[in-house]
Amino acid sequence: MNEYSIGIDTSNYTTSLSLVCDGLVVKNVRRLLPVAEHERGLRQSDALFYHTKALPELFSELFCDTDYTGKIKSVGVSTRPRDAEGSYMPCFLAGISSAHAIAGSLSVPLYEFSHQAGHISAAIYSSGIPKELTKEFISFHVSGGTTDIVLCKMSGADIQCTRIGGTNDLNAGQAIDRTGVMLGMHFPCGKELDELSQKSSCAFGKIKISVKGLDCSLSGLENKTKALINDGVPSEDIAAFLFEYLSCALGKLTDNLQEIYGGLPIIFAGGVMSNSRIRTNLAQKENVFFASPALSSDNACGTALLAYKKYKEQA
Repeated sequence: MNEYSIGIDTSNYTTSLSLVCDGLVVKNVRRLLPVAEHERGLRQSDALFYHTKALPELFSELFCDTDYTGKIKSVGVSTRPRDAEGSYMPCFLAGISSAHAIAGSLSVPLYEFSHQAGHISAAIYSSGIPKELTKEFISFHVSGGTTDIVLCKMSGADIQCTRIGGTNDLNAGQAIDRTGVMLGMHFPCGKELDELSQKSSCAFGKIKISVKGLDCSLSGLENKTKALINDGVPSEDIAAFLFEYLSCALGKLTDNLQEIYGGLPIIFAGGVMSNSRIRTNLAQKENVFFASPALSSDNACGTALLAYKKYKEQA
């Protein structure tokens, strides 16, 4: 049928566009926003500016190889971080503005979703989880801006997300990036730290973590890695400890979830979940699924998939 949906996502650090055709992701283009050396992030005003600058170029890249005249049936856009009252970040305004312009000019429906729902949708698509297991499931959303445990229920084409746990202070991605910047890396630091950690042969034994029920505290991790740096520990061992600590914390949360919620499947989404050590350790658990590494980090694929499903539901 060749019915296309466009997805637009302008998170705090990535501008992303995606095309879905008949329920399959056919193209995904994205650009990391520039962060100055030694900085640990961007101000919202700067993120909004960089998104606005990047979007026209990315749209040209998205549409450069095919004539989509009359084929685009819907547009989806991330408008907020989470499906929660008061959830808002100005950086999403860039995507919202473009989405309204495109949907209006094409006279096609525009659907709004949360950034988190987009991540979970991309994880469902790329994880290989059987469709019958996605009626009700649990998702981790672990990134620079979020470390949430979310109870998810499918309602038609929508994902109803209820936060049931996660960090009560520092996010996992923040701990990663702050450690990387302390080691002299350029933000974001996850990929470089992952590669560095693979050079370590350290065995860490039992790591003391702070997990109670479905809540965890990660603020102490930054202090631990800072102390290791000050003690002159090799950087590859610091990187390995960082990810081992996070995998222990996420593993304990997973164990607690399985005690409370029994056989509900657990899906891991978010940029942190592309880390090789964390994935390897958590993959030993039962009934767990992972977004593909390519679709773990911020992308518009999940948003485009949700827009396509919404369009077909209402057609």
